Amino acid sequence: MSKNNDKPAVSNPVIKTYDIASSQDTIELASDIANFIKEKKLFHHIQGKAYVNVEGWQYAGARLGILPIVDELENLSNETETKYQAKVRLLNLLSQQTVGVGFAICSNKENGKRNYQEFAIASMAQTRAIGKAYRNILAWIIRAAGYEPTPAEEMDYQNSDPSPKQKFVAAFDGAKDKHLSKENENHTNGYAGKPTQKKATDEQLKTINMILMQDLMKHDPLQQADFSNVNIKRASECIKRYNEVIELRKFIRDNLTHEVFDAQEKETIGNEYLSASKDVLKGIVDEMVYKIEKYDRPATRTANH
Repeated sequence: MSKNNDKPAVSNPVIKTYDIASSQDTIELASDIANFIKEKKLFHHIQGKAYVNVEGWQYAGARLGILPIVDELENLSNETETKYQAKVRLLNLLSQQTVGVGFAICSNKENGKRNYQEFAIASMAQTRAIGKAYRNILAWIIRAAGYEPTPAEEMDYQNSDPSPKQKFVAAFDGAKDKHLSKENENHTNGYAGKPTQKKATDEQLKTINMILMQDLMKHDPLQQADFSNVNIKRASECIKRYNEVIELRKFIRDNLTHEVFDAQEKETIGNEYLSASKDVLKGIVDEMVYKIEKYDRPATRTANH
């Protein structure tokens, strides 16, 4: 009995193609792309205009049998900046030929990206390069579909309506600059002129003791500090700045939501900001302890013999 060595035929995937020289095919393709982008919400409104996300551009390319390949990802970072450049080429699946190329850069010095981790900067450079490559050859079909011929990721959001995520970062940084501007005050600066000798009120001392018992100060050596000699001005400043920290932490918890950030960003940014506010609070108390020792502690007199 003869052995059959014939291998089963492997069929290539069928890729629907459009004859873009045909006006009817072009209208059909543009309509298909427009419906998909709208249904899947793959666009952003920027200054009143609709810009398609890179996923929408990828869909348009896929309908023409064109897929992106990341050829290069170059790290251009230095000590003060995280920066990546990506190169993407577009491959026609039918002809196996390169039909387009795109380059793009992303840096953490861009508006709204100061707190991005390195992997996110590298990822955005690749995303932008994909969009740029598609834009170079498909801008016309995206325009025909009713959208702006520039990928959303390529747009400068600085002068557009900020996203909820950008609003959060901007609001936190603004609040920190406004309310916690004294966090790095040098101990030796002290106060201008002679500080008041009036002692803190019982209510102020009670509030300060309450501050020291917060979880933020748990197991901190500052909990053992003696505040009995603090004057009213220093106590008032400490309490005011403490309240600002608590206000800031509340802002973080209220706005760091899953609707704005994905799970990884939520954890990373949340921990960073909450930890920063904790350090600020400890710095406030530590500064006050120093000033009590330097300015408020009664002088010890030595008798002359």
